[in-house]
Parts: sequence; C-alpha cells; structure tokens
Amino acid sequence: MKLRCNIVAFCVPGVLLAALSCAPARAQDPLVTAPIVADVAVPIIVAAVKPKPSGLAKFEGFVQNSNTAQITVRAKGNDMSILTFTLSEQAATKMQQTIDKGGYQWGDKVTILYDPNSLKAVKVKGKPSRPL
Repeated sequence: MKLRCNIVAFCVPGVLLAALSCAPARAQDPLVTAPIVADVAVPIIVAAVKPKPSGLAKFEGFVQNSNTAQITVRAKGNDMSILTFTLSEQAATKMQQTIDKGGYQWGDKVTILYDPNSLKAVKVKGKPSRPL
C-alpha cells in the first residue's frame, strides 16, 4: 500500500500538469480568408526586332567559287560561315559580263546584296582579280 501511495504521489502531479498544459485536439481545417490567385507574369519587351526597310541584306566575304548561276562566299569575320547564293536575272547577266573579262577568282573580296528569304543575290559588288 505504501508503494502505491508513492507511485500515485509522483504520477498525479505529472498527469495534472499534462492535462492543464495540453490543448484539446482539433481538426486541421485551413483558414479561408481569400482565394489564392497566382499572378501570371506579363513578358517585358526590351527591344523589338525591326525589319530592314529595303528588304535586302548585305553579306561581305571572300569568293570560294562563282559561275553564271550562283556564287559561294566565305564570311569576312567567320571562316566557318560559307553561303551559296543563286543569282537573279540581273545579277546573272552582270556575272556573265564579269566572267567574260576573267571572272571572280578564289579569295576575291565581294559584297553581296541578297533577299534573306530566298538567298537570291540581287547585286554583287567587288573588284575581280586579273585573269590568269
């Protein structure tokens, strides 16, 4: 009996303390105050790409090969960039006149005005080297 009294004497204050300090269990319902709306970020345009007014692009480089139908040119600042342009009617007749005088040789410096959509050369500017 004495042992029981000692156990009760030690346990009762602990049980009472636990009962007073613990809150009753409740369901965890979320607080509904306002609906959560995720804002969708609107893209910010820094600089819009403007098309060239003339519609023609310029390509500067060195001739790799040329004939009356097309011309292949290596870019001036980038040795890995090589483009082949088909010649327009006007450029083909002008190229034929140039070929009759000796034509463009490998390494001649040229500037080509071309249509960027079709890669068709409208005008070829440059000084052909002397014929061999």
